Amino acid sequence: MKTTSPNTTIGPYFPFDFVDECSDLTTKNPKGQKILLTGTVLEEGGKPTVNTILEIWQTDASGIFRSDADPRSKSADPAFPGWGRTRTDADGRYKIYTVLPGSYDGRVPHINVMILAIGLTRRLTTTVFFGSGSDPVLSLVPDPAKLTAVRETALDEEGFSAYRFDIVLRGEGETPFFAD
Repeated sequence: MKTTSPNTTIGPYFPFDFVDECSDLTTKNPKGQKILLTGTVLEEGGKPTVNTILEIWQTDASGIFRSDADPRSKSADPAFPGWGRTRTDADGRYKIYTVLPGSYDGRVPHINVMILAIGLTRRLTTTVFFGSGSDPVLSLVPDPAKLTAVRETALDEEGFSAYRFDIVLRGEGETPFFAD
């Protein structure tokens, strides 16, 4: 009898506490419009992924990254961490509470997303754009509509504006990913 084990399948494997207390970037009441970013992560053929890790990083509501790489970082909102992490559930759904990012250097407001999943041999990165317009990264994507497909859906149970961004890892309707 053949069984599946970590030695016979492709990792990575994530303990469930890997994302504890990382999916709500609004706990310290940061400035700006609080939002819920939600969606589904699908494999080829529309199959939902389970226990896929999504990590985000973004500017605060004023367009400042909380990072030494941003020369304005000393002015970043101290109540906003600038990054978070969540996982997909059994139906491939994810959700993360954050703030609507601000624009910087003429960029369209956006959230960067890194994806780690069982069966992926490298991380995938994509970007969720809130709106369209002239953006140096968005202009490189053959079908920019796939990255501006985020849509405001309604208010969630906490009164946050909810935005949905679905991710397709491979196949028809694949989300554009960026090389590291």
